[in-house]
Amino acid sequence: MGKPKFLGKSIWVFHLNTGSCNGCDIEVLDVLTPYHDAERFGVKLVVSPRHADAALLTGPITLESLPKVLRVIEAMPRPRIIIALGSCACGGSIWHSSYSVIGGVPELLKILKERGIEVDGVYYVPGCPVRPESIVYAVGLIKGLVPKKIKPKVKKVGG
Repeated sequence: MGKPKFLGKSIWVFHLNTGSCNGCDIEVLDVLTPYHDAERFGVKLVVSPRHADAALLTGPITLESLPKVLRVIEAMPRPRIIIALGSCACGGSIWHSSYSVIGGVPELLKILKERGIEVDGVYYVPGCPVRPESIVYAVGLIKGLVPKKIKPKVKKVGG
């Protein structure tokens, strides 16, 4: 359950709204209040992606936001972590088949791979909007402070 080797003592996060309704953005602000106090876990919001360990994406990836998202992730130093916050960022949600939306982070990862931009970790935090407790739990997972609650199901094929 140890902390991933690529993280130091804290996680510096660059928050980017990629087309959300602001529901998840309000929950991010809630996590930063003294009640939840994300800084006790070493989470700090930064104003430049050049200083960020993780990109926190809220909302579906729209055609308009895609160039900025690519610039932000490319500007981040390695190792790069992406946190998809909310149902829209996780898979596009109800906007997944809209003409102006490419989808969620899974589609973004395909575009990043085509462009040769490597990502070292991706964390999905579903919900609409995401509860602050889920965000704190995700930070605990990233830092290795809590065990995973959900184990992947493995289906044996052919005998």
